[in-house]
Amino acid sequence: MALTMRDVDRFEAARPRLEAIAYRLLGSASEAEDAVQETFLRWQASAVEQIEVPEAWLTKVLTHLCLNQLTSARARRETYVGQWLPEPLLAGDPMLGPADTVEQRDSVSYAVLALLERLSPNERAVYVLREAFGYPHREIAEVLDLTEAASQQIFHRAKKHVAEGKPRAEVDAAAARRIIEEFLAAATSGRTEPLVRLLTADAVAIGDGGGKVPARAKAFEGALAVATFMRGLFKPGKAKRALVGGTAEIHATTANGGPAVVAVVEGRVVGVMCLEVGAEGIVAFRSQVNPDKLERATRSWAATEHGEPLFRAF
Repeated sequence: MALTMRDVDRFEAARPRLEAIAYRLLGSASEAEDAVQETFLRWQASAVEQIEVPEAWLTKVLTHLCLNQLTSARARRETYVGQWLPEPLLAGDPMLGPADTVEQRDSVSYAVLALLERLSPNERAVYVLREAFGYPHREIAEVLDLTEAASQQIFHRAKKHVAEGKPRAEVDAAAARRIIEEFLAAATSGRTEPLVRLLTADAVAIGDGGGKVPARAKAFEGALAVATFMRGLFKPGKAKRALVGGTAEIHATTANGGPAVVAVVEGRVVGVMCLEVGAEGIVAFRSQVNPDKLERATRSWAATEHGEPLFRAF
């Protein structure tokens, strides 16, 4: 049966929430969009008039599509070239979803999205639905075909796994920019010592090039190793300009709610470096340079005002 305009409108009203759920589950904006579109096709093919609670029905269909995707994604990532990192979302992207509480903001932070990769698909789904969207365990149990007690147990286990990751200090936009400016000043000083002072002793730097852009397969670990890498990264050179297709403009912004450095060449985002900040300094740098995972960031960048770059690199 063909959908009425009212049926379409009901789905479109749910789309932002569905996309936000799918992104947290999959760590990929493009895959989240595909999952939501497949959910719409199933909505279109269903007996809509017989669905008593459309929100619950749509959430269940979407979640199971994402669980299937996660299972196949894990197999693909075994052959992924180098480190795998989520697709970053720049400030203002509607797919970031609700950000009213600390839990909601944390659930979409780049650091937590990376940590969620440690969870099983079911653990990830329970964690996201409960922590980010406040679903009661009764409803989560119905979505995942579990008992309510099982949902509670899975959530506590998942939350413990996430909590075992490095703690993250929440920073506002002004603080994020200050942190980035201090970091970039140190990184471009030509000296390692100023950088070391900004980092925790066990700081790490991870990059995802997807086999398309050079990125070290193993993370840099320790303040000195990370500082040395960062000093070299921001050192100008013809090879770097050739690699990114020109001179990169370096901007301070936020991605996934945290401080980030964005490199832009002629309007194209060529890199997003997300900083994880703890009480004692910068804990981690996670850099996304795989062009396939920067297409949405480029579209977001073109649609927003971002001011003058802090400097032009390479």
